[in-house]
Amino acid sequence: MSSWLDLCRAAAADVRGVLAELPGRAEREPVVGAGLGGDETTAIDAAAERAVVERLEASGESFTLISEELGEKTVGGGGRTHVVLDPIDGSLNAKRGLPFFAVSIAVADGPTMADVHFGYVYDFGSGEEWTATRGAGAFLDGRRLGAERPKEQMETLAFEATLTSTVAEQAAAMIGLATRLRIFGSLALSLCQLAAGRVDGVCSLKPARSVDIAAAQLLVRECGLAVDLFELPPLESAPLDLEGRSRIVAAGTPELCSRLAQALTR
Repeated sequence: MSSWLDLCRAAAADVRGVLAELPGRAEREPVVGAGLGGDETTAIDAAAERAVVERLEASGESFTLISEELGEKTVGGGGRTHVVLDPIDGSLNAKRGLPFFAVSIAVADGPTMADVHFGYVYDFGSGEEWTATRGAGAFLDGRRLGAERPKEQMETLAFEATLTSTVAEQAAAMIGLATRLRIFGSLALSLCQLAAGRVDGVCSLKPARSVDIAAAQLLVRECGLAVDLFELPPLESAPLDLEGRSRIVAAGTPELCSRLAQALTR
């Protein structure tokens, strides 16, 4: 058996191979079905998931897999270990060739977000590798994160999971709270940017699912930052499944998270 880090790195390499085989919109964009998470499954989503699942199944590990398209699957003997997979977080960016999308893999020793003990996010645009181990810190390309924190007065806030109409409805509520907005198109990577102190807050404007956040939320928490499901707290008790139950807010402190949540519920 390989370590989870080795498996995740091999899975990222598998997805890079899929990207090379499907180089443009014509190959990546066709809809080939519907995922268990409720979204359309495109060719790039299906191919990336197939490659990663095959890698995980060949590992010799036993776990329950929760994945973006196929839903829940028992691998090996199953057991308490859960692996939460989003093979392409930022699918629209991937389909259009925009270089901001990632594979996100979380490993847990139980069925809730609090049980996540390892998180891995690989950015296919920048080539940056984000990892976290519960109780042992968060890292970017092997360098410990946490020294450079988000600003206490929020300058840059990332909105995620957004339509134009949703942004228009919510942006005005941020006046006086955050100076500038960024919309990147990958919730996992936006949370990673917060962990690195590159943005000062993150809001998902539709309910977040475990596949989008399980790995990256561990990076945020290991950096001593705040993250929560503000409509159905606490985040730690959220089940590792495909149902979106609450929007997510993250920032440098619980107080800033509370202010973001209050602004979004006016």
